[in-house]
Amino acid sequence: MLYFARGSKTDVITPDEVHGILKRVFDNMGPRRRVLAIPPDITRLNSYAGPITKMCYDYFGSALTDIMPALGTHSPMTGNQISQMFGNIPKELFRVHDWRNDVVTVGEVPAEYIYRVSEGKLHYSWKAQVNRLLLDPEFDMILSIGQVVPHEVIGMANYNKNIFVGIGGNDSINKSHYLGAIYGMERIMGRAKSPVRDILEYASQHFTKDLPIVYIQTVLSKDDDGDLKLRGLYIGDDFECFSRAAELALQVNFIMVDRPIKKCLVWLDPEEFKSTWLGNKAIYRTRMALADGAELIVMAPALREFGEDPTNDRLIRKYGYFGTPATLKAVEENDELKENLSVPAHLIHGSGEGRFSITYCPGPDVTRSEIESVGFNWGNLNEITVKYAPDRLKDGWNIVNGEEIYYISNPALGLWAYPDRFKD
Repeated sequence: MLYFARGSKTDVITPDEVHGILKRVFDNMGPRRRVLAIPPDITRLNSYAGPITKMCYDYFGSALTDIMPALGTHSPMTGNQISQMFGNIPKELFRVHDWRNDVVTVGEVPAEYIYRVSEGKLHYSWKAQVNRLLLDPEFDMILSIGQVVPHEVIGMANYNKNIFVGIGGNDSINKSHYLGAIYGMERIMGRAKSPVRDILEYASQHFTKDLPIVYIQTVLSKDDDGDLKLRGLYIGDDFECFSRAAELALQVNFIMVDRPIKKCLVWLDPEEFKSTWLGNKAIYRTRMALADGAELIVMAPALREFGEDPTNDRLIRKYGYFGTPATLKAVEENDELKENLSVPAHLIHGSGEGRFSITYCPGPDVTRSEIESVGFNWGNLNEITVKYAPDRLKDGWNIVNGEEIYYISNPALGLWAYPDRFKD
């Protein structure tokens, strides 16, 4: 059921309006005894999920007993990050999702189904895993809160991805990511329907349909002054809520460039991006806009690691971003990759495949040898910052010292392409 839907390319939904919308929806749904909220973590700081979670806490009060950020494989949030994103919500309400140890399997999608949706590329079953807290029968409302935006693994982020991946387990995360990579991210990004979404929908319909999950979905984009605006808000408990949000996200978060980009400069906000696991959105989201032979320069002042998880970090450092053929060969030959399939998926996503070059410009916490050892070019952050002065650039096309560049201030907010590389 769709409880609320509003949004357009020009809409600006204010905080007071959001507060009123939530109150009306919750009033109509009736009182609740115990509520669980599942917002994103700090890596989705700009999702508007923080303020919405605070509004939900203000409405339900003591009935909102647990908040579990959908970490997936990311590092747990710090106290400062919780305060930054969620304000003065008591920290004792927050729970840490442990994707390796604190999950239960609620069902299994059969291998034959995976084989069909992957067009014969994969033949394994998929365990639908969730954090055990989700199954506590005391909860009479579960609020899944987040932003719908183009995504490299599933096409459009959020909805039941927040459940089966955000608070999912080893099997559900690894195999879903690998399915997306093998199927082809350029066939997936920006699309509400994809093989990965298909298996999550199968799981929702077969294994969790009786859970009292309500989805609160946002859509955001920047205005002409570069300020983020809430363009859409959708609340519901089924696919329609997501699909309506995805339609708007495709309109406001998909940037179709008029010509292939030969040099692209991407800034990674230090508050959001501390690993290539996250920062490689600079690669995923721009690759369909980059010309053959293009140069992608990624400015990453807060970079300190490759993977957010220690095992993933070690495997990335060992195998590197050397393209699909090398990665698939490594999977065939190494059990440690077979057991951690989200890593080879990530390595495929983060490679230029020899079609364009990738230069990472880290801060002081990652060395040149570390960057080059995983297959990237290294760039001097200070020199690049002086040369291009990103604080004076506008998003989009710029001319700097006679050179044309394309600048992106936050790759998490969109998907860039040119028509010849994006086809239905």
